[in-house]
Amino acid sequence: MSELPRAKFGIGEVVRHRLYAFRGVIFDVDPVFSNTEEWFNSIPPDSRPRRDQPFYHLLAENADTEYVAYVSEQNLLKDDTGSPVRHPQVREYFEGFDPKNNAYRPRSRSAH
Repeated sequence: MSELPRAKFGIGEVVRHRLYAFRGVIFDVDPVFSNTEEWFNSIPPDSRPRRDQPFYHLLAENADTEYVAYVSEQNLLKDDTGSPVRHPQVREYFEGFDPKNNAYRPRSRSAH
């Protein structure tokens, strides 16, 4: 059995897309592609990412709006702006932004 790829980025890190003008904070990581075939096939074949790499769920933003994005590791870079993400759901997942490390501290989840 082959080992799952190790994620380069972690929960709370602020990253940016390698090709498109958006950035976001990671709130979940899939060790390999775990979205729908419909989603995967909607990507043009010449820019379709490999499935056997980590994929990241981002609270994302661009100049116009905020949204949730699902992005392959090969298309992410560390964001070095030191600026927090303005997405309205950030407070649901995180508390405190550290501009020096450009990362959020995950909110502690208590069991009910």
